[in-house]
Amino acid sequence: MKKSRLDYLKLLGEKFPSAASAASEIMNLKAILSLPKGTEHFLADIHGEWEAFLHVLKNASGSIREKVTFLFRDKMTEEEINCLCTLIYYPEESINLKKRELAQKELDNWYLSTITNLIKVCRKAGEKYTRSKVRKALPPHYSYIMLEIMHENSADANKADYLQSIFRAILESGQAEDFIVSFARTIQRLVIDHLHIVGDIYDRGPGAEVIMDRLLKYHHVDIQWGNHDMLWMGAANGNLACIANVLRISLRYANLDTLENGYGINILPLAIFAQETYSDTPLEAFMPKKGKGGSENYDEKETRLVAMMHKAISIIQFKLEYQIISSHPEYRMESRNLLHTLADNESPTVTSADPYSLTPEEEKVIRDLASYFGRSERLQRHIDFLYKVGSMYLCCNNNLLFHASVPLNGDKTFRQVLVPEGKDGKYVRLGGKALYDRIDYVVRKARKEYLQAGKDKFSTISQDLNDYFWYLWCGPDSPQFDKSAMTTFERYFNPDKSTHHEEKGYYYKYRTESGVCDMIMDEFGVGGPDAHIINGHVPVKAKEGELPIKADGKLMVIDGGFSRAYQSSTGIAGYTLIFNSQGMHIVKLSPFTSATSAVVNHDDIESVTVVNSTASHRMRVRDTDNGRLLQGQVEDLTDLLQAYKNGTIQENI
Repeated sequence: MKKSRLDYLKLLGEKFPSAASAASEIMNLKAILSLPKGTEHFLADIHGEWEAFLHVLKNASGSIREKVTFLFRDKMTEEEINCLCTLIYYPEESINLKKRELAQKELDNWYLSTITNLIKVCRKAGEKYTRSKVRKALPPHYSYIMLEIMHENSADANKADYLQSIFRAILESGQAEDFIVSFARTIQRLVIDHLHIVGDIYDRGPGAEVIMDRLLKYHHVDIQWGNHDMLWMGAANGNLACIANVLRISLRYANLDTLENGYGINILPLAIFAQETYSDTPLEAFMPKKGKGGSENYDEKETRLVAMMHKAISIIQFKLEYQIISSHPEYRMESRNLLHTLADNESPTVTSADPYSLTPEEEKVIRDLASYFGRSERLQRHIDFLYKVGSMYLCCNNNLLFHASVPLNGDKTFRQVLVPEGKDGKYVRLGGKALYDRIDYVVRKARKEYLQAGKDKFSTISQDLNDYFWYLWCGPDSPQFDKSAMTTFERYFNPDKSTHHEEKGYYYKYRTESGVCDMIMDEFGVGGPDAHIINGHVPVKAKEGELPIKADGKLMVIDGGFSRAYQSSTGIAGYTLIFNSQGMHIVKLSPFTSATSAVVNHDDIESVTVVNSTASHRMRVRDTDNGRLLQGQVEDLTDLLQAYKNGTIQENI
């Protein structure tokens, strides 16, 4: 045995000092490896729709209803199953309704029957985990007693009295409601082992900050950055063009709550400037979009003010983007400089002699806004979390996750994209996995420089790195965008809709070919009969017959209209993906009404499985990435056990 291997085993022996302890751990790990893999839940393109998002987390895209139906289909009516599911999703609200409906004796009976039913669902939800993992999912103050009643058999006469005494104690101590809430939340926790967010948490919808707060507390989550997330990452890093874009989109969708109430961004300087400057200019193209949380919440005067601010920040945005494009000819985006084509009456701050210079007033407005972004503790905390659990891509359990595309050439080779090298203003051209890895490095380095420089101190931040946030948002070769152009200017100022078209990159042409998907997965080290690419970014137009699964099942696109802004074109309210030990299930969602309606009327998001991709075999923990790590530990412990047996290492007993 090599000395390095022997030294490692001696260190391992400090944790497992005897043959018995090593053997015990081997048995434990082998038992874990034989368990079914945990369920993974994939969502993409949430776009601030916080109520629907929270409900989908609570119902696990129909997984909880599936378990409840399996357990009680012969014992409960459909209405009773609906009530139990609603209680699991919204326990506190459901309890409060029952307290208003029932007398105390009836309520006590309801408490007992509900706890009994929840025990069965919780037991079902936890059956693929070790008792130790289930215990960790339970609230610490109840973990012992909850485990006791979950794992005791009430049919055993010797245990029946024991369990009944526990139930009586729960009632008499006034803890029945707390137990119900604890069981409901534990079921939600156990049904999903791992949550994947495949990009675009931000923009359009009214509550991205609520979504981020929930993700901060989620037990196991990762995020693949989308271009809208990257826009907010750039804004939080002080990129002025990104800040202008964030404000413009917020005003376009009349979504000011996230900015003002969510993140404490004071937009009063913009409001004053816009009212003074744009009140007498054409505003039709800048009226906010209609929709929940949008313009219907404003009266006519308020709507007009939003339109003025919308137009003001748009003009500022186009000027700031000109500065970036001029500073970076390597971006090859000069064709996006269109402000000089404006009609004379469109904007009083755009002159024919110098259309792209910010006026002193515009400069002050954007600098004031940038200071608020920098000082927003909640925003900065959320962005730091995006860095902590986020990345450009993820290879997980034989799946390759990235938000939008891997840029390709017309001949199906990887497109070489210009990306900052990270120092001295130098650039390199990279494609495939190397491009993704370099972008990940660049945005992390930009963030590190910003934090080291301190808020509102941008002189020491590399402009190449910070400007690249904006390129990732809308650059034609950005893997998070990958379209010919973002035609924002044309949509506002050119009625010819042919100019609004944004030509998608070659990835979107060739992603339907299984050979191309195989090439991309090979590039990232993913392969095999059960390997998949999972994307979001481009909504699947279900109402036109488009399917979310492509390339003979190798590519799954789960952007189907979670955002209300897209539902008129997709015809549904999004797709989610469930990956359990049996395989993958793409779930089509119906539009969500509200949490209040869900509680009172037992409205659920209808979750219909539209694609079943059955795995080649029942997947166990041993088939997962974590399983391979555990298998390595088994091999190390087996070597340690052998070393104890042959005396190479002495037991410490």
